[in-house]
Amino acid sequence: MPLWKTKSGIFSAQPQPALFLDRDGVIIADCHYLSDPDQVVILPGVPEALARARQAGYLLVGVSNQSGLGRGVFGPEEFKAVMERLDSLLEKEGTELDAFFYCPHAPDDCCECRKPLPGMLNEAKAFLNWQLNDSWVVGDKKSDVALGRDAGMGGALVLTGYGKQEQSKVLEAWPNDPRVGIFADLPEAVDHILKMTSVGDPS
Repeated sequence: MPLWKTKSGIFSAQPQPALFLDRDGVIIADCHYLSDPDQVVILPGVPEALARARQAGYLLVGVSNQSGLGRGVFGPEEFKAVMERLDSLLEKEGTELDAFFYCPHAPDDCCECRKPLPGMLNEAKAFLNWQLNDSWVVGDKKSDVALGRDAGMGGALVLTGYGKQEQSKVLEAWPNDPRVGIFADLPEAVDHILKMTSVGDPS
């Protein structure tokens, strides 16, 4: 499945926990089938939250279903322009993603990478030395939480994007799971994850 970017030399000797982050509605404002780079808006507090997670030892990995490509709503060049704009905006805020994987298929294409299927996580193993322990998937849909929990990681739903519409589905599917959380936004989710783990704890 396609890889938008990965930092050179990011495959570390020691495995690291990772935050697998949905893009639309989590890192940036959700615009239905986003194809215009001028509409890329980073959500409040996201760069600072990413910086906190990186400081604590987390890899930052984008995982995004982009069915607009498979449906023909926008093309590869438009997707590229949006991603370049996102990279530029994050860089101006002093942060970046370590890698970004995306599924370009429509829902009926029977691919192995559309969330909640694990294809993007499997692909990440070729580029990043990441560990399940302390890793989480953060997104605004039930499929994001399912991706994390099915793999043995935590799953965080944020109420930005489609999160409010998906909240009841997540509560019904995982009513008492300590590794599933619902948060106002990415900064709140990151703060919770860092408090739950010993990553970056000098003791």
